[in-house]
Amino acid sequence: MALYVKVLKSENIQQEAPRVAVIGGGSWATALVKILSEQPLRISWWIRSQEDVKHIKEFGNNPRYLSNIQFPLKKIKPSTDLRKTLEECQVIILAVPSAFILEVLNFTHAELWKNKTIVSAIKGMIPNKNQLITEYMRQRFGLDPSQLCIIAGPCHSEEIALEKRSYLTLAGSGEKQREWMAQVLACRYVRTCTLPDLEGVEYAAIMKNIIAIACGLARGLNYGDNFQAVLVSNAMQEIKSFLNAVCPQNRDVDVSAYLGDLLVTCYSPYSRNRTLGYMVGKGYSVRAAMSEMNMIAEGYYAVKSMYEIGKQLQLSMPITKAVYNILYERISPTMEIKILENSMN
Repeated sequence: MALYVKVLKSENIQQEAPRVAVIGGGSWATALVKILSEQPLRISWWIRSQEDVKHIKEFGNNPRYLSNIQFPLKKIKPSTDLRKTLEECQVIILAVPSAFILEVLNFTHAELWKNKTIVSAIKGMIPNKNQLITEYMRQRFGLDPSQLCIIAGPCHSEEIALEKRSYLTLAGSGEKQREWMAQVLACRYVRTCTLPDLEGVEYAAIMKNIIAIACGLARGLNYGDNFQAVLVSNAMQEIKSFLNAVCPQNRDVDVSAYLGDLLVTCYSPYSRNRTLGYMVGKGYSVRAAMSEMNMIAEGYYAVKSMYEIGKQLQLSMPITKAVYNILYERISPTMEIKILENSMN
């Protein structure tokens, strides 16, 4: 069981601090750079756009996302040179949307990842491969499992920008790596804890985005709070069932890395997955809804993978199936949610 017993800070962070890289220029990457900048660290920040890098160097903020955050530029080194960024850093945080991660990884080779701690902040799967990000990294680059961690928990980037109290969980099989990452990501507005359940936490973080789309669909179809409460309750059973089938172990899914992340994604107005579902429920086509959103809804890509995995394992996943049918089979949201409504208790 994970307990937030204290803010995990280390007096030795400054003496031991390697250079940490954040890969990605979106809102979550921006929020992570802000959190890291609270510590005495050296931070390299890879962003694809040369214009954005130039703007950050000149004005100290990301022009596209969370532009109200002002960065201490003495600590941060923004760059478009991915290879150099990876070479000079000992800890690498991946914060690129899953839809684009292969484009980034294709420019790298195994030597660049050797003997480094790799942390995935991506709550999605490798497109068309039905693989977790950490699983793909381990297999492709020959990484030891202890090198890999993930960041999870109820933590919207918009609230990080406002310095509202937030909670993060670092999950991974390598105790030293996850504990150190928990220390450097803890600050006055972020509390951290650790779990050894890398696969379970990573799958749960993916599934909660699918459930959030379902909640948005229901809200767009004028279902109320009572239905959403039942939907989320049934969703926890679906998540438990899936985790027990794919990576069985003793775990408490009521802690924030699982349940907390699910709740905030289903209920928060900041949730892009909930927003996508809401727009489709209101009559937008999937394409139109996604074109109006300036951020990626990971659940759209993840639901196809999760549906295929569940089908292969012959698991009952009614919520996942309903979201898949609406987004990919173009079945009427009204019809699918009605079927889902009648299957829940």
